[in-house]
Amino acid sequence: MSQVRVRFAPSPTGPLHIGGLRTALFNYLFAKKNNGTFILRIEDTDQTRYVPGAENYIIDSLKWCGLIPDEGVSFGGESGPYRQSDRKNIYRSYAEQLVKNESAYYAFDTPEELGKYRKDSEARKETFTYDAKVRMSLKNSLSLNDCETISLIDSGIPYVIRFKFPENETIVMQDIIRGEVSVNTSILDDKILFKADGMPTYHLANVVDDHLMKISHVIRGEEWLPSLPLHVAMYKAFGWEDTMPRFAHLPLILKPDGKGKLSKRDGDKGGFPVFPLEWIDPETNERSSGYRESGYFPEACLNILAFLGWNPGTEQELFSLDELIHAFSLEKTQKAGAKFDPDKARWFNHQYLQKKSDDELTSLFIPVLIEKEIEINREYIKKVIHLVKERADFVRDIWEHAGFFFLAPEDFDPQVVKKRWNEESPVLLSDLQEILNTVNPFNAEQIESVAKKWMEEKNISAGQLMPIWRLCMVGASKGPAVFDIAAVLGYEEVQKRIIYAINKIKNQ
Repeated sequence: MSQVRVRFAPSPTGPLHIGGLRTALFNYLFAKKNNGTFILRIEDTDQTRYVPGAENYIIDSLKWCGLIPDEGVSFGGESGPYRQSDRKNIYRSYAEQLVKNESAYYAFDTPEELGKYRKDSEARKETFTYDAKVRMSLKNSLSLNDCETISLIDSGIPYVIRFKFPENETIVMQDIIRGEVSVNTSILDDKILFKADGMPTYHLANVVDDHLMKISHVIRGEEWLPSLPLHVAMYKAFGWEDTMPRFAHLPLILKPDGKGKLSKRDGDKGGFPVFPLEWIDPETNERSSGYRESGYFPEACLNILAFLGWNPGTEQELFSLDELIHAFSLEKTQKAGAKFDPDKARWFNHQYLQKKSDDELTSLFIPVLIEKEIEINREYIKKVIHLVKERADFVRDIWEHAGFFFLAPEDFDPQVVKKRWNEESPVLLSDLQEILNTVNPFNAEQIESVAKKWMEEKNISAGQLMPIWRLCMVGASKGPAVFDIAAVLGYEEVQKRIIYAINKIKNQ
């Protein structure tokens, strides 16, 4: 394989969808697997759709995931500039080159004229297409003579440059994922390559830049597959067929039910993000959730995306970035759309949370406590984390499972009180307090040993004591093992909570 050079080329028209991030990931993996170069190119030729902040958002998203470009916007490189608006002066000459070799032509039709043609076609229940069947009847350099064409250009009449597809010719293309694809030019329209405002369209800039940047493989989403015949035809028209990149079109990411492409609306409806980072619309101030802000770890996010259309062919599901690089190949990518599974996404994050040390999770959880204005010893927090982390999918979940370790309950679950509390409960708990006085050291093992021995001697069942003891410490029937909770809370706090519970429930 020749030198591998791939590019991730998003448009700064809004937040980066996870489908785009997956495209970046697959390009990155392919480059690193083949000792190649991963390039970030910003394709902003459509200035009408440009959204302020979107470019920085794309870069921040890649950095958060650890997909650092070797070349590109804000990363430098010898093939720049990497922002297409900074390259706009080079594209006209390439469009003119295609006109000279009769692979493209000037078109002077106004938007109003084209609108009329479309309406007339609709009236006949047809679709207007600017193609070989109609172009000779429209206002362009093919239907006009050279003098008329030059006169229109010299007089400043706006024009575009359109690609001229050959008539009734089959274009045969190869796709690494989909195999051979063939399309007849009779169903293709003559796409605009160069606009009246002096900017190239995506199609021209894309092909020219890929050629000049020596891109070896174009790995992009399935939605670009309809553009492939045009791009292949342009490579041939330029005489660049021998250096044309190989193509691979990734499957769509589908809604959880598999019916259609995953959208922001699906995320809003299902309560899961579809963007890597939180996005605030600069016009409406509408806030869209991101994986980072929702508590996902970047390594979990990458693992989620890797399995959307790719399978290693083994039972392994958890991969570090280095492991993904080693295992990745485009040939293991599926053609069919990949359903997004929110439950599986949470499962991935749970797995990575369990892999983190108690110390690292403590550092991540401390901001939650600071927000709640709770100051407490770090070692104490680590003990709590160790007890409850297996129950959490996200760092934020730790509070739900461990809040009672930091704030003593002020009220008690009425259903548990009704079911478990009786007139003997205060006496039983008072006796327990006496027994706890004898526990030394006050750790889980010793508490369990002393308590069970006492229960056996007094013929007290676990069902009599454990639920009400837990209720005193937690306020509900949840949490880790009772002996573990007591050990972390410590002797004085356990005694204090038992006394409070007896008095509170007695007066309810």
